[in-house]
Amino acid sequence: MAFRRAVKGTLIGGGAIAAAYGVSQVFEYRKHQARLAYVEAEGQMNAPFMDALPSRREQLSTLRDTEEFDVLVVGGGATGSGCALDAVTRNLKTALVERSDFSSGTSSRSTKLIHGGVRYLQKAIMNLDYEQYMMVKEALHERSNLLDIAPHLSAPLPIMLPVYKWWQLPYYWAGIKMYDLVAGSQCLKSSYVLSKTKALELFPMLKKDKLVGAIVYYDGQHNDARMNLAIALTAARYGAAVANYTEVVHLLKKPDPQTGQEKICGARCRDVLTGQEFDVRAKCVINATGPFTDSLRKMDQQKTANICQPSAGVHIVIPGYYSPDNMGLLDPATSDGRVIFFLPWEKMTIAGTTDTPTNVTAHPIPMEEDINFILSEVRNYLSPDVEVRRGDVLAAWSGIRPLVTDPNSKDTQSICRNHIVNVSDSGLVTIAGGKWTTYRSMAEETLDAAVKAHNLKAGPSRTVGLMLEGGKDWTPTLYIRLVQDYGLENEVAQHLAATYGGRAFEVAKMAQVTGKRWPIVGKRLVSEFPYIESEVAYAIKEYACTAIDVIARRTRLGFLNVQAADEALPRIVEIMGKQLDWSEDKKKEELEEAKRFLHQEMGYRARSEQLTKMSEISLTQQEINRYKKRFYKFDKESKGFITTVDVQRVLERLSIQIDENALHEILNEVDLNKNGQVELDEFLLLMSAVQKGQVSDSRLAILMKAAEEGLDQRGPVSVDRSGGGV
Repeated sequence: MAFRRAVKGTLIGGGAIAAAYGVSQVFEYRKHQARLAYVEAEGQMNAPFMDALPSRREQLSTLRDTEEFDVLVVGGGATGSGCALDAVTRNLKTALVERSDFSSGTSSRSTKLIHGGVRYLQKAIMNLDYEQYMMVKEALHERSNLLDIAPHLSAPLPIMLPVYKWWQLPYYWAGIKMYDLVAGSQCLKSSYVLSKTKALELFPMLKKDKLVGAIVYYDGQHNDARMNLAIALTAARYGAAVANYTEVVHLLKKPDPQTGQEKICGARCRDVLTGQEFDVRAKCVINATGPFTDSLRKMDQQKTANICQPSAGVHIVIPGYYSPDNMGLLDPATSDGRVIFFLPWEKMTIAGTTDTPTNVTAHPIPMEEDINFILSEVRNYLSPDVEVRRGDVLAAWSGIRPLVTDPNSKDTQSICRNHIVNVSDSGLVTIAGGKWTTYRSMAEETLDAAVKAHNLKAGPSRTVGLMLEGGKDWTPTLYIRLVQDYGLENEVAQHLAATYGGRAFEVAKMAQVTGKRWPIVGKRLVSEFPYIESEVAYAIKEYACTAIDVIARRTRLGFLNVQAADEALPRIVEIMGKQLDWSEDKKKEELEEAKRFLHQEMGYRARSEQLTKMSEISLTQQEINRYKKRFYKFDKESKGFITTVDVQRVLERLSIQIDENALHEILNEVDLNKNGQVELDEFLLLMSAVQKGQVSDSRLAILMKAAEEGLDQRGPVSVDRSGGGV
């Protein structure tokens, strides 16, 4: 019966959607033809800073000294940066200010997908909702465009939808095929059905029990923070004055000479780094502040009602061995009705997201219950042979999705599925809601509204087909030239090409000689990741101002592994300090701020609390005796604790040398009371947590086990993080 209902609903909804599809294709064709004339605009438009970007100091001077801009965009996320790029390429004098760093908010904390929204299409079909259908169609068009204009930062990704009931196979197949149909000529690759055997061959970690088959479809994936930065940098190259760490203190207003009504004419801004304040005059101010939309709206009209209803989405990163290198997984119906993606990203695996009402904050924190919810859902789809451990969570973050109600609607309580563009009585243009994928079309719609409301002299949008920073000179084999011309490691070269595109050569030129036979240049910040020191210096050219900017948004180290990011921080701060002439106090401050960021916002706190929250040691007496024996191989004097001196002494017997600072860091991971030593109880607590899977990559546990074996066999000892248990 359920099968009949599903098929009936699919056929009826499918017929209606197919009719709508035919009509929409005609409009899409005409729209596309009208824009073709502007795709070649890239070659005609003036890009004054194609060789070298202005420094941040020069950008601030432009903001201060320009008599009046046509457009001032507030907010440096994907939508705000998209608005700036759309405006400047229409030959409007454009400014953008961001109170933190570009992409520091929601735009860097997404699921990393460029997609139309399979679940939205399902709702459109089942509810015969044309508006929802058009939202999916628009997103699929934008998906195609984004993959074209930033090929180095994005790529198609196959995503598997496992099926565990026979009746669901034709139901899901029809829905996914409709997704292909709506994409039309912009379909990335055609979806297909897999047998159980083939599904397990492609995704061997999948749970076998009751699996009847799978459906694979294609969406896009990208490096979200770098994509956001590429949009902002492209706007800067075309002449927009963009400045991060520049906040709006209040809006400037003046009376309209005809009506006498107060109209916005700019904003009072403050350089967050120096405290200096200045006015930025503009004919039009655009509010593109995401979750902080209402804050700026209330600067305009204090009594205006809130339209933003923030929702927190948590993601976790676990080791890459949890998923195949090039196949994602979609859980279409979790235990509470949400959708969870399980995706390979940057050689790790990303899982999420949750959807929980939250308060607006600039520093959202991933909660332990959300992390455990995601892990629980992952366990439901993976083979029992794969032990999903809490200790394998390498990083976790929370992003605030700015869901909005439409202030122009009679029903102001209902959530708007798409985005809204609103112009206030005083002329503030607000763009709110929407999704990452549709940032460009949202920006176009916003600028169309701004041009109309403020009588700006501008033509239509020219951003379809406009290549973003690094995209123009990128080729799939560019990394080979980097290896051959500069002597970079293959992995490093691939990373640089995928991160900077055609600009990768500039980073390679700045790389220092290693002093080794190979690689010739390119010193890594940490051994496990392909990020190199010259990227830190180059990040400053990309307007990085803090160590957090580097670990979170210029590189993605903080999002991939908080421990590795923590280890890289001292060197990052040292390089930045030299480039930016930081004092010792400033270096210390930067280090502390970055560690606080990792601790609070990237899940380091939740990770470390897996030890501190354990109230008892859950080991058998036999296990306790075994671990005590291991402990006393280091604590020869039976003091009840070990220090770096004890560990160093054992390592010397094994002819192993470890840097003293590294040894302090290894012990500090387990030293719960921070007294510079590890007591027996702390060690037993650690081993108990390791056995439960709450901690999986403790270097001290790995070191002591290997050293114990080495003392008996005199074999080699490895102290690298394994990403696995002990």
